[in-house]
Amino acid sequence: MPSTEYLFVFAQSHEEFRVPELLSISELYGFTIGFDRYANVLEKAVKRPFMILSLDNEEHVKILAQRCIMIKSVHEFYAEGASYDALHEHNCRARPQWERYIPDTSFKFYVLGYNFTISQRCQREIIESFAYMDFLGKIDMKDPEVTLTVFEEYESDRAPDGELNKYGEFKQVYFGRLIVDGTARALMGTFDVKKRQYFGNTSMEAEISLLMANQTLASPGKLIYDPFIGTGSMAYTTAYFGALVYGSDIDGRQMRGKAKTPGIIRAAAQYGVASRIMDLCTFDVTNHPWRCGSLFDAIITDPPYGVRAGAKRLGRKKIREDRDQSQHASPRPTEPYIPPTKPYELSQLVTDLVHLARYLLRPGGRLVFFLPTVSDEYAPLDVHAMLCDGMELVANSLQDFGSWGRRLITIKKTSLVEYPPPSFDSARDAEESGDMYVPAHKDFREKYFQGFKKESES
Repeated sequence: MPSTEYLFVFAQSHEEFRVPELLSISELYGFTIGFDRYANVLEKAVKRPFMILSLDNEEHVKILAQRCIMIKSVHEFYAEGASYDALHEHNCRARPQWERYIPDTSFKFYVLGYNFTISQRCQREIIESFAYMDFLGKIDMKDPEVTLTVFEEYESDRAPDGELNKYGEFKQVYFGRLIVDGTARALMGTFDVKKRQYFGNTSMEAEISLLMANQTLASPGKLIYDPFIGTGSMAYTTAYFGALVYGSDIDGRQMRGKAKTPGIIRAAAQYGVASRIMDLCTFDVTNHPWRCGSLFDAIITDPPYGVRAGAKRLGRKKIREDRDQSQHASPRPTEPYIPPTKPYELSQLVTDLVHLARYLLRPGGRLVFFLPTVSDEYAPLDVHAMLCDGMELVANSLQDFGSWGRRLITIKKTSLVEYPPPSFDSARDAEESGDMYVPAHKDFREKYFQGFKKESES
């Protein structure tokens, strides 16, 4: 059975996340997506709100629309053109696709401009230009059997001199039949942090949490771990898609909050997924309790990088060899012992995280995490340098904030080998191996608060 082309309409946010999300969901459900039209221009194509992709059947289209956060709607593709004359010529050649709706099918037309508002008069003229299709069914604006869609794409709604563009100065026009609206985007409202019973200053926004959950291939039967769970933003979305979630954090107060019932459990109950939170534990990930590996189907996390909260690990900042041990008596039994902590530098943390994932993931499992980067200094080697044997980069998508950004990194465990636990001393390991590459995200916290000034500017 030959593939059919479909017109995908995307939300114009997080453009680089779009294709990795499509590929992740298609992998999860076991089908393929054809990107034949974009073989050499995919990077440029994702900047636009429309893509024409090939799939085997409409059921796959509906699966994508139900899971992919970036999809607004999907349409059976009929025609496109740089002018309406070209569009109509193309549409006439596509007659075998739409002629079955001619005899007795209720329909309506939907006309929309991207980067431009089309007046009612112009919309009517556009609709009338399709009169040659000779649809004999009634026009039904409320509940039609077929919705025919026209999308005009403009470069911008303003010309270089600031004046509004005139009608007709568009880049491309597309025509098709609506198959399904993207229902997954409604989840952004469901998981809105402002409506959540428990959240903190490091809680991840709903749209990003949902995108990350899709990158983990979250689904029923999967076991997913967040080693820096904080207030649990990613736990709710992965659990919503059916996965069981285990979380840990060095600071138990982040998970618990001040109420008797832990904050994460209260928020999970709000979303009806409390039963899928397996457990929450307080420990330093560098002193973890995992005595065997290959436990989890995915690891999802947003490592602390020092802007809103700094990463810490157990240990003392400085060891005083000459201190008088007699002056440091053991704490009284009535006082809880609070172990000392020291900063956990970001480049060491993420390298250790990849090695921990290699140990804890099952073969084929994924590690999904955010990596902050300095825009002017970033190089692809920054990501590739943190990889190790048995771990392969799947996706690297940028959320750009100007002078800095954060990259959603997806890494897959490709090896069947049982690896030992990591040493969590990546700095020493790198020195011994002679690998002294310094990535742009090293000392990110200091660079952030210095305004990313270069040494020559300071």
